[in-house]
Amino acid sequence: MKQKIDIENWVRKDHYLFFKNFDEPFYGVCVNIDCTNAYQRAKELKTSFFLYYLHKSTLAANRVEAFRYRLEENDVYLYDVIDPESTVDRPNGTFGFSHMDFHEDYDQFAAEASKVIDKVRNSTGIDLCAAVNAIHYSAVPWINFTSLSHARNFSRQDSCPKISFGKMTETSGKRSMPVSVHVHHALVDGVHVGQYIDEFQKLMNE
Repeated sequence: MKQKIDIENWVRKDHYLFFKNFDEPFYGVCVNIDCTNAYQRAKELKTSFFLYYLHKSTLAANRVEAFRYRLEENDVYLYDVIDPESTVDRPNGTFGFSHMDFHEDYDQFAAEASKVIDKVRNSTGIDLCAAVNAIHYSAVPWINFTSLSHARNFSRQDSCPKISFGKMTETSGKRSMPVSVHVHHALVDGVHVGQYIDEFQKLMNE
């Protein structure tokens, strides 16, 4: 479900009009997330660490209203729920794209997402996902990055946040991983990115 934003009476009207026609309206930040507790919890649950932190990230994003805004032609909509779409690695060294339905209950999410991942891993080619109410995720677990950029098709309207996860490292018993967050500035400001990061870290600490 979604609701249309009344732009004329929207508190973000001026910011929306200023940024929406930029050639490159996306901006991004990179931060390190402490994943010591989350990694241990995933091991205790005998579950995929990737799915565990993907669920926490999507839950955090859904709790920040700005991350649920989407541009659709000349209108802005607020979605009730945002789903994760992620790259999935394949045994042959390539990758595919996946769409996973988000559920707040982790067990339900993980069970369904695991089936989606298995299907993509046993497929070939690139089957693009086209959902508007999505966050575009990618994982590059081989790289402890400090910055990151994305390939973009500027001829296609796109306002989905893009979140990437890097290599987990351990220092003095503490585990951390870099996280890159890119968002559309007509919809999301720095304060909202900060809210997402704080919420994500809080959920990872549980």
